[in-house]
Amino acid sequence: MNKAKILIIEDDIAIADLLSYGLSIEGFQTRTAASGASGMIELQKFQPDLLLLDWMLPDESGLDICKKVTANYNIPIFMITAKSDITDKVLGLEFGADDYITKPFDLREVVARIRTILRRVDQANSGQQNEAKHGVIRFKQIEIIPEERLVKNNGHAVELTPKEFDLLMTLIGNQGKTFTRSELLDMVWGYHFVGDTRTVDTHIQRLRKKLDASEFITTVFGIGYKFEKQAERE
Repeated sequence: MNKAKILIIEDDIAIADLLSYGLSIEGFQTRTAASGASGMIELQKFQPDLLLLDWMLPDESGLDICKKVTANYNIPIFMITAKSDITDKVLGLEFGADDYITKPFDLREVVARIRTILRRVDQANSGQQNEAKHGVIRFKQIEIIPEERLVKNNGHAVELTPKEFDLLMTLIGNQGKTFTRSELLDMVWGYHFVGDTRTVDTHIQRLRKKLDASEFITTVFGIGYKFEKQAERE
């Protein structure tokens, strides 16, 4: 994805400069910020296609930034962390990050992973644009406008994170099909997810709560989850 815009929020100037230079050489547009506060300002002005976010910042944690971004923007987040504990990595993914890499890292791997994330976003957007040609998706009290990534519950807009939206679209687009947790991880989070399947459980719980959807986002015990078929259009 040439000329994609990437915002780098990293307080280590040497690392930020390395990332900015390396990504620029690869054809990306980049900007840097050295704190969470300045990063949020730059995010609004720059409108990046992807956020490259350090876990540890001088004013607030990358997790806090991750929560703010997923609540207000629909962009993928790639976290850079010095933490090697798997629990910390899974926590970052559960807070909305799409991928992570541990310091020290190889710039070539960072570039490859960024391209993978952006390619997956492009493919998802293309699929949603095709779905949008068929109009609004409705299921009982849920209304989805894929082109706008807008979801309503009983007529009221519901704020979903990018991953919650993608998970909902995967399930509702395959009504009656049972997915294992591993299948959902591969389809929604991508091939490089590292960790256990609690992330899927957490996102399912959030969808059920936000959409009052416990009746039709159901658990298939011992296997995974499915979205119940709608018997007939009302």
